[in-house]
Amino acid sequence: MAGVGESVVEQSREMPTLDEVARVAGVSRSTASRAINGQVYVSAKAREAVTNAVASLGYSPNLLARSLATKRTNSIALVLSERGDTVLADPFFARVLRGVHAGLSGSGMQLVLLMAQDEQAQGELGQYLCAGHVDGALVVSLHGDDPLPDQLASSGLPVVLLGRPLAKVDVPYVDADNSTGGELAAAHLVERGRRHIATIAGPRDMAAGIDRLSGWRRGMTAAKRRPAGVVHADFTAAGGAAAMRELLAAHPEVDGVFAASDLMAVGAMQVLREAGRRIPQDVAVVGFDDSELAETAVPPLTSVRQPIEEMGRAITLRLIAQINAVADQPSSVLLPTELVPRESS
Repeated sequence: MAGVGESVVEQSREMPTLDEVARVAGVSRSTASRAINGQVYVSAKAREAVTNAVASLGYSPNLLARSLATKRTNSIALVLSERGDTVLADPFFARVLRGVHAGLSGSGMQLVLLMAQDEQAQGELGQYLCAGHVDGALVVSLHGDDPLPDQLASSGLPVVLLGRPLAKVDVPYVDADNSTGGELAAAHLVERGRRHIATIAGPRDMAAGIDRLSGWRRGMTAAKRRPAGVVHADFTAAGGAAAMRELLAAHPEVDGVFAASDLMAVGAMQVLREAGRRIPQDVAVVGFDDSELAETAVPPLTSVRQPIEEMGRAITLRLIAQINAVADQPSSVLLPTELVPRESS
């Protein structure tokens, strides 16, 4: 056992240092440090020499020392303003995470996942983020006049939002064109010959719900159709089911439904089947997201596609640019939506 211990000590002594990298590269220690950290004022020749020295020596920088020198943690937070059970049940959040992971690729930064389940937890979360534990924050699924983005921005922490904020805050965001998506859903149902079209709208305190409903109303007005009913729900399957029961009770003549999320559409379809309504013969259904649920639903669900992974990647790249003080970045980005027809309509 003593031999093993001596071997470990010997190996640790042989780990290359920054001084050795500088010596092999033929540059000063400070030049080697600037080259390794990607800083300016390093000639192309010196940078190439340092890169070759790092590769030949197998040098690995001391991340703790680098963090102390740069005052960075090399990590960002993904903040989900939802309960844990909601996050785990909705495929939307998994797709956002995949996009964020893609955006972080090659950046050397780590991801911290945080969920604010109530106002008290949100307050504690804000204090944690403002205390310097991360270099920036991605905030997803905002409700109402959530004070968190303004709190973080006021503290100087770089912040990017996924989704248009309802509160007036000077924070960049990336969103899908929800309004056009709702309009496309209404137009599609009209084109399919539906006369009594209702909608299961999203929450009143979320921009996605507001904008999808606004677009749907615009599409109905353009087609000169009066809505057969509007019921709000919470983007869950249970919420969609409850809303569909309410619609059937108040508007039994309904023959077309736009649900503002695929989860709500799946819940609505279950209720329609229980009520003996055939899909799409009796009632056509359109969802929103174009998630895996849309493809596996019975029948497969017509849905408005929003580029969720691209949105996750876009907010991540935008945040990294903000952290690195890259100039001339857009204040907001709106990505297109499109309707994907399937057998449910």
